[in-house]
Amino acid sequence: MPASSTSTWVPRKRRGAELVLTAMAVGIAIFAYAAVGLGTSGSIPADTFKLAGALILVAAATTVVVRRLVPYADPVLLPLVIALNGLGLAMIYRIDQDCPGFCLGGNYSPLADAQLMWTAIGLLAFCVVLFVVTDHRMLQRFTYSAGLAAIVLLLMPLMPLIGSRVRGAQIWISIGPFSFQPGEAAKICLAVFFAGYLVRHKDALALAGRRVLGVDLPRGRDLGPILAGWLISVGILVFQRDLGSSLLFFGLFVVMLYIATERPGWLVVGGVLFVSGAYFGYLAFGHVRARFDAWLDPFGDPDANGQLISSLFGLAHGGVLGQGLGQGSPELTPFSFSDFIIGAMGEELGLTGLMAILLIYGLITERGLRIALTCRDAFGKLLAAGLAVSFALQVFVVVGGVTRLIPLTGLTTPFLAQGGSSIVMNWAIIALLLRISDQTRRPAPEISAIQSDDETQVVKLPAGGVA
Repeated sequence: MPASSTSTWVPRKRRGAELVLTAMAVGIAIFAYAAVGLGTSGSIPADTFKLAGALILVAAATTVVVRRLVPYADPVLLPLVIALNGLGLAMIYRIDQDCPGFCLGGNYSPLADAQLMWTAIGLLAFCVVLFVVTDHRMLQRFTYSAGLAAIVLLLMPLMPLIGSRVRGAQIWISIGPFSFQPGEAAKICLAVFFAGYLVRHKDALALAGRRVLGVDLPRGRDLGPILAGWLISVGILVFQRDLGSSLLFFGLFVVMLYIATERPGWLVVGGVLFVSGAYFGYLAFGHVRARFDAWLDPFGDPDANGQLISSLFGLAHGGVLGQGLGQGSPELTPFSFSDFIIGAMGEELGLTGLMAILLIYGLITERGLRIALTCRDAFGKLLAAGLAVSFALQVFVVVGGVTRLIPLTGLTTPFLAQGGSSIVMNWAIIALLLRISDQTRRPAPEISAIQSDDETQVVKLPAGGVA
């Protein structure tokens, strides 16, 4: 068959669909900002058009970067994240309007401006990651370097001079006027390390040991990695007093281990270790016991559990359709702009709005797992799955704690809650997912043509690997 008559399927870039969805996401953010002004003061804020112009300019610039650097990337991820980030900005601005001094423990300052600045820095980090990481497979060369970097980042808050304790948790570093939470960056480094390590050792870890109740448990000699991950998580709980990060890091490793080996036995072992660690923490540490007591009976100590009680009343006040943006009283809940922003959203947007937000989170996770399923190389598959799972775990832990499904932890709600470290690192995660998606969906390049007497055959390389 002549080469000219050979039809080759080329995947659609879908950048036009992404542009339309991005415009809708920016429109949602602008509408929410205007609605906050109408709800609090009865008029649209004077700087609405200035903010709208800035958001449109930033969204357009980000879209251009995606078109140039990752033209075949998933077209849905970026608009979903922009919508969440915009809603978070609007809600933080709303809390700024009526927040009395106790919202920040007597040290109130405008948080919407700071969140807008960190969003700009996060978008800059998004672009930098896309520029620097031209192929996600290059990260596999830094497997153990990423693991070492994660350990250093986790130890930094414990160092003298720069480490600082905030609300009982030793998870921050302060350098001059700036503060940063290294655990957010460690999350990405750990995902890279786990993916690279499991790619190299998954065959050995997949070997079955003793069979108990129909489940093939791993061999005893292979328990070293999961025990090391468990000890690191317990160390975070003991020394940094951070229950949320401890749960997130250990859960991330167990899920990635299961994905790599497809052995349910690892989930059983991980579950047993988690329950053991939680019980040990409950017996040994007062702050863990206080979290469990607040979960079981928040009204048993109203003074200590005032935040949780106020947030629960706010969710009940919101009902099904909510009070409307600017019409509720989220400022009555201390730290409603960060730890309890889900409660503030539930009060003003109601159960309907809260379910819509959770649906957006679910779609982001689904797109990440879809990227993992379609990725051709094992490292990219595990890395995409790990990043998506870490995102889903963080949302589950935060929302579950605010709604009393599980004990309350100290994690932030991605893209909604106020916090520079979280915004910047989550934008970096989205950049990595788009890079993997582009590599997966990109058409195979033509490398040579083999001419014979009766036909011409075009030889192609797969987009995600070599022939």
